[in-house]
Amino acid sequence: MLWDIDHTLVNAGGLSGEIYASVFHRLIGRVPAKIAPMAGRTDRAITAETLDHHGVTPTPSLTSSFLDALASTFEARRAELPARGHVLPGARAALKTLAARPDVIQSALTGNARRIAECKLTAFGLTDFFDLDAGAYGEDALERPPLVKLAQHRASRQYGEQFTASNTVLIGDTPHDVRAAHEGGAHVVAVATGTTPAAALRLSGAESVLPDLSDTPGVIAAILRT
Repeated sequence: MLWDIDHTLVNAGGLSGEIYASVFHRLIGRVPAKIAPMAGRTDRAITAETLDHHGVTPTPSLTSSFLDALASTFEARRAELPARGHVLPGARAALKTLAARPDVIQSALTGNARRIAECKLTAFGLTDFFDLDAGAYGEDALERPPLVKLAQHRASRQYGEQFTASNTVLIGDTPHDVRAAHEGGAHVVAVATGTTPAAALRLSGAESVLPDLSDTPGVIAAILRT
């Protein structure tokens, strides 16, 4: 199981936008006019588009420095996450139920850079449900679809079994998650807990769409396709 994090499992309370703006100001020396759209996108893509918009070339060196600064700032402000944000309804119960199954491995497929993903999951007490070494993250690629194959490769190397579309499920809240699953090779369960309504998730091609994660038996049945 590959879980998206933001607006699928947790709401970070608007901290991400603040941190992007503060890092831009610190590294570039001016207040950003705008931050690129974030929903469903990788930190690498958000960083590159934000820099481009302000006439700054996103060189590999600058992008790496920006991502490192984002992660360090999230870690420094981690205590704010549970104060400002929250775990979404049903998320903890779904993770706990799946973690109890010997036939399930849970990891993350998220636009967050790994250190940021770990920071958020730790802040909300969710880290123990995940094998984060089997996931893929926002610094690994510009777009989300290649992350699926990468996570499958990492899981296969770690567990000594093959992971393909037949036994990989991605759970997310945006059309980007749906596209990543379809192009990357996974079944997808979409949840309408972000800014994309259920009807739009269905139109994007999601095989299964849930209003949220609050119905634990229904969530488990959708994920395991039972």
